[in-house]
Amino acid sequence: MRKRLFLFAVLSAVLGVGSIFAQELTMADVSAAFDMIWLVVAAALVFFMQAGFAMVETGLTRAKNAGNIIMKNLMDFSVGAIAYWAVGWALMYGESSGGFIGTSQFFLAGAESATYRDWFFQVVFAATAATIVSGAMAERTKFSGYLLYSVFISGIIYPISGHWIWNGGWLSNLGFHDFAGSTVVHSVGAWAAMVGAILLGARRGKYVKVNGKVTVKAIPGHNMPLAALGVFILWFGWYGFNAGSTLSGTDSDIAFVATTTTLAAGAGAIAAMFTSWIWFKKPDPSFSLNGALAGLVGITAGTWVISPGMSIVVGLIAGVIVVLSVEFFDKVLHIDDPVGAISVHGICGVWGTLAVGLFGDLEKIGSGLTRGGQIGVQALGIVAVFAWTVVTALILFGILKAAKVLRVDEKEEMQGLDISEHGSESYSGFQIFSNM
Repeated sequence: MRKRLFLFAVLSAVLGVGSIFAQELTMADVSAAFDMIWLVVAAALVFFMQAGFAMVETGLTRAKNAGNIIMKNLMDFSVGAIAYWAVGWALMYGESSGGFIGTSQFFLAGAESATYRDWFFQVVFAATAATIVSGAMAERTKFSGYLLYSVFISGIIYPISGHWIWNGGWLSNLGFHDFAGSTVVHSVGAWAAMVGAILLGARRGKYVKVNGKVTVKAIPGHNMPLAALGVFILWFGWYGFNAGSTLSGTDSDIAFVATTTTLAAGAGAIAAMFTSWIWFKKPDPSFSLNGALAGLVGITAGTWVISPGMSIVVGLIAGVIVVLSVEFFDKVLHIDDPVGAISVHGICGVWGTLAVGLFGDLEKIGSGLTRGGQIGVQALGIVAVFAWTVVTALILFGILKAAKVLRVDEKEEMQGLDISEHGSESYSGFQIFSNM
């Protein structure tokens, strides 16, 4: 009897408190609470992608540089977060000056709870743009130079072009659509990576000139399972990246976006596997893994406006493109990109942005443009962001190179950056790598 009375009292208290909240809370309050929870959780998922990038880059490079890769992925977020708090957020989401740049809220001045929520969601996107560069410039970059670069891309380069598209800037006003960042995030990181890799030069022994002919040497990564783990982590985090970009915990399209994201990633992995199978006579693991990432990057711009069926098409084409692009940059242009970051994030980012115009639902896009007009605006945005990023990255990396803080010397590179840059070994006591 006492137990029954106790349970009755507890139930009455709970129901009483519940009725009070039901009377005092409005639907707007409930919606705001869901938005707060959803965006913070989604941001945490995107933050976890830093671990994914670290694992992919570590696995696809040599063991003697593993600790250096980890340090770069740790520090580009750490210094980038502070730079984005101090300057980046204001340039991206402050009061617009002519649709080109933000001019207020430096150091989050005057921030309210919703601003902190939005800043947290956006800072992890800034970190993604910055960390893309790490892979393309791996195994020969000075750590001090990389730290300086991370400050500028998170604080200046990424936020300004992001303002044009995501804060009612001039590209947004023209009708440019990039739902979650194929161009805003991925292409910015990739184009900066491309400039950095060109100015940095290839790894020692990568391109060997014999009798006037350049021979391309493969430099295999040391841990494919680690790279695979990184891709699965990135895929997992991408649900925060894309579905989180609905920006509302009560948006009924969250599941739709998650569906198109999944289908494009799967299609990308399949297409890359078969393309590598045809190209190299064997289904290549690294290309298949990059195919999944290519599909994810490809669908990111149009994940809300492209149907599930067409998202498979976007992923399939991205999977083919990434294999051909990696080969082109390596064998034809001789740009040394150890992890294929330029192809995955840059070339597939371009494809995904154009796919919005080709396959997107014009009514959902809401630009009022015709199909041809939408394609044209998407192309204009691609060119504008490419030009901005290449010019600013060229200035930045040019200064770092002139100051001799961009590339390690030959001895340090041969020794490995773990020892030469950090004075430690990631696999102490294990002789599992060679100098070349």
